[in-house]
Amino acid sequence: MRMRIWLSGAAGAAALLAAAVALPLTASGGGLDQQNRARSLAPLGSEPQCEAYSGLPARWGSDPQAGMVHLGAGAFVFGSKFGYEDERPRGDGKTRVRGFWIDQTDVTNAQFSSFVAATGYVSDAERQGGGAVFHKPTLEELNARDLAWWSWVAGASWRHPAGPGSSLEGIGNQPVTMVTQADALAYARWLGRDLPSEAEWEYAGKAGHDGAELDTAPRDHHGRPTANYWQGVFPLVNNNEDGHIGLAPVGCYAANDFKLYDMVGNAWEWTKDIYSGSHQVHSNGDTAAVAPASRRHDTPMVIKGGSFLCSRDYCVRYRASSREQQEADLPASHIGFRTILRDS
Repeated sequence: MRMRIWLSGAAGAAALLAAAVALPLTASGGGLDQQNRARSLAPLGSEPQCEAYSGLPARWGSDPQAGMVHLGAGAFVFGSKFGYEDERPRGDGKTRVRGFWIDQTDVTNAQFSSFVAATGYVSDAERQGGGAVFHKPTLEELNARDLAWWSWVAGASWRHPAGPGSSLEGIGNQPVTMVTQADALAYARWLGRDLPSEAEWEYAGKAGHDGAELDTAPRDHHGRPTANYWQGVFPLVNNNEDGHIGLAPVGCYAANDFKLYDMVGNAWEWTKDIYSGSHQVHSNGDTAAVAPASRRHDTPMVIKGGSFLCSRDYCVRYRASSREQQEADLPASHIGFRTILRDS
């Protein structure tokens, strides 16, 4: 069951905390545990709350686990029998993971800005001189070239996610994008953390569930979308049923049962695992195809969770079991990340 919390401020945080510690552990013994007691969890889960969020979690800069929840070790079914071929479980799929802390939300522009201000880090997109940026094409553009919704935009970077002229003003609460796997790892290591493995990410994304409902479009019992993904005919018509065209601030929709926001939709998320298995074509179009011809091709890595571009007629990867490949050093406007801290 997903719960939507409508309170804000300290009252909202207290309500979220009470809800978190009251949730039962999963049958395998994992999930939210007592290490979350008395922690300030993010007061998110509705449009007013996500819009008001600064992008920096409570006690940022003073708490080593700021913005995180702890998940106890547990087992889950890794993969899906209902999705694409490369999602099929091996054997019965039962996989066990150790306990870890994980970010409640994608890393935000505000958090990544804090990292850069502290370290002087220069991202891969800034060094490469650009990145792959999505735009809604016209019919003329679609007829003129393949993958017309992707363009390599010179000057695009995490600071300028749509290219020169764009900025982070007013979007500190959105997921940072235009970051490569190396950028994500640099941020994680600054905090003494890491990127999740694919198995760790999926354990967190499934939040103790293993039913067929995990492979359906995320909607509530009224039929309303409960994540930011594409409704309509991709890439020309977005019906905007979910309330967002493009990226949304983090935490606009109810958390999953592990109190994690946006594990499905909004932005794909980097993992630390190399992509293997039965290759599936990028259903949102291979962003490498629009990169400069002189650019070398890097190792394909697993990304998880889908993005605002996933639709039922083109991507169908708005699911916790979904997986896709992205070259490790290719920045794109629909890919972000979250971090974990493993138990010692």
